[in-house]
Amino acid sequence: MTASKPNIDAERLLRHYRTMWRIRAFEQVAERAQREGHVGGAVHQSIGQEAVAVGVCANLRPSDQITTNHRGHGHAIAKGTDAAAMMLELCGKVGGTCAGKGGSMHIADFSVGMLGANGVVGAGIPIAVGAAHGAKLKGEARIVACFFGDGAVNRGPFLEGLNWAKIFALPVLFVCEDNGFASTTRANAVTAGEGAAARAESFGIPAFAVDGNDVVAVDGLVGDCVERLRAGAGPLFVHARTYRLMGHTTADAGAYRPKAEVEAQWGEEPIARAGRQLVALGVPEAELAKAREAAEAEMEATMRGAIAAPYPPLSEAFSDVQDIGAPE
Repeated sequence: MTASKPNIDAERLLRHYRTMWRIRAFEQVAERAQREGHVGGAVHQSIGQEAVAVGVCANLRPSDQITTNHRGHGHAIAKGTDAAAMMLELCGKVGGTCAGKGGSMHIADFSVGMLGANGVVGAGIPIAVGAAHGAKLKGEARIVACFFGDGAVNRGPFLEGLNWAKIFALPVLFVCEDNGFASTTRANAVTAGEGAAARAESFGIPAFAVDGNDVVAVDGLVGDCVERLRAGAGPLFVHARTYRLMGHTTADAGAYRPKAEVEAQWGEEPIARAGRQLVALGVPEAELAKAREAAEAEMEATMRGAIAAPYPPLSEAFSDVQDIGAPE
């Protein structure tokens, strides 16, 4: 099913625009920090995909929860995770969201319902389903949004998670962020049949297609889905088509994609599109520039703070590893 186009609210769209710029500025700064040697490990950017994170999380309450994948900076920021703590985490420093031990692919912040990013493709799906089942058993009025990429639909956790969620009518919103590539391979070359939405519908889960580059469309659709979930509709599925403008990681130049294809997508990416919508609604371009400048200044400050922060002491190496049998 395809969502109908909602009306555009200029004030709400401007808030989305600011959040999308915060996400992008964070990832641009993170890339630079890695190239300068301040960040260890891989950094997976979601540049070009910001509308999915923002449009979904704008409809969630603080008590609602999310799970995400290795490309999860945008989801974390949109859900309310502190960007400064995230940058400290990327740099492996004291004060990071996971005490500097998880890095880019393992950011978690339970205080805002962010149950964690995950470096294993599809692994966030059963975690989300488990959290949703817990909410139902406890009678808690919360839902869980589960973000994953198109590559996850070919893995076992996808099938197991959707099956369990449907059998027990769980309050989980599955969000397939389809950026067209499973790592460096075009998703349609390795996915049989009609794709993600058809697989969800085969379990009896209603599936909705949306333009993942249109934050207004994502916001409107997810708002309807969340309302249904809170009313006890059971699991729902959103298939958001978008485009990953950067490589799989900051080390990937993306040579497997034609330059013309990527250049064309820059004109359709979420921030550019939202900017055009705002101008059409009468928002001054100076206001848009202000949003970008504020986001860039904020994230530059997070990087400076993270670089200056201390590393955890070696005595902390074995803390938080396990509860039972931990070394004295």
